[in-house]
Amino acid sequence: MEFTLEELARQVGGEVSGKPSTVINRVATIKTAGHGQITFLASKSFRKFINSTQASAVILQKDDLTLCQTNAIVVDNPLLAYAQISALLNPRPALKMSIHPTAVIHPDASVDKLVSIGAYTVIEEGAKVAAGCQIGSHCFIGEQVTLGKDVQLHSNVCIQQRCDIGDRTIIHPGAVIGADGFGNANHHGKWVKIPQLGAVTIGMDVEIGANTTVDCGAIENTIIGNGVRLDNLIQIAHNVEIGDHTAIAAMTAVAGSTIIGQYCMIGGTVAISGHISIADRVTLTGRTTVLQSIKESGVYSSCAPLVENSKWHKNYIQMKKIDELAKRVKQLEKLS
Repeated sequence: MEFTLEELARQVGGEVSGKPSTVINRVATIKTAGHGQITFLASKSFRKFINSTQASAVILQKDDLTLCQTNAIVVDNPLLAYAQISALLNPRPALKMSIHPTAVIHPDASVDKLVSIGAYTVIEEGAKVAAGCQIGSHCFIGEQVTLGKDVQLHSNVCIQQRCDIGDRTIIHPGAVIGADGFGNANHHGKWVKIPQLGAVTIGMDVEIGANTTVDCGAIENTIIGNGVRLDNLIQIAHNVEIGDHTAIAAMTAVAGSTIIGQYCMIGGTVAISGHISIADRVTLTGRTTVLQSIKESGVYSSCAPLVENSKWHKNYIQMKKIDELAKRVKQLEKLS
């Protein structure tokens, strides 16, 4: 695919600086872009490359235009415009309507004719697969699972029984949706399994990364809202609810029955305790530990920044004395 700079600017609501008839056919990084390619400047740390870039055009904000020696598209949000232009130049491949002969589809499953199903995929009894779905090889779709329109399942995705996947959702390789939650009761030191009877409900336009797991509910369903983004290697426990358009980065774990609001941004390796709630529009920076509910929007952190090991060791020794120091302060306050 190729477009003129003028056509691309019109698509993203931007203004052209330079030659509108410049033809663009690819996207590239600001350091490696060449003729016919467009790049973007969304971070101040990359400003040093703008004078030397060989790109045919740069997507940038008005404040950076004076630094640019080539054509540009001026927008308020360069990263958003880049995403839109990249999608235009790299459209989703046309759906190849085919079912591989090794796929195993139960006769009582309902599969639309306008689908693609890869090798060795299994679709169980009562499952429903809507038009436009693309299912990779070695996928498992359990009993009474529902896949909405234009769902994409990459290879080796497992969706357990009764889960409901909304329209245009994308699930990457190795993800498991609807596995049993971690439910056990202790009886005289031995663990007794609690049956996990719920399922998972996933909204529309969701994307779930590779090897992420979303457990089924213990009784009611685990719920993932519309437009949610889950990175790779995330654990979502049973009966968690995640509000619309929340994004969670890799290695984060959310314990059971926690409710996360809408438009939240959660960094990598965050640990969120169970049975708490997090308000809308909360940002949790990487490696934060959340042990109690967050009732107001804002940015929250709990990890200490990196320091030299010798300084960290001294600080750690002092931290061990905090309780003793607090008691001494209370005694001094009584005397004052």
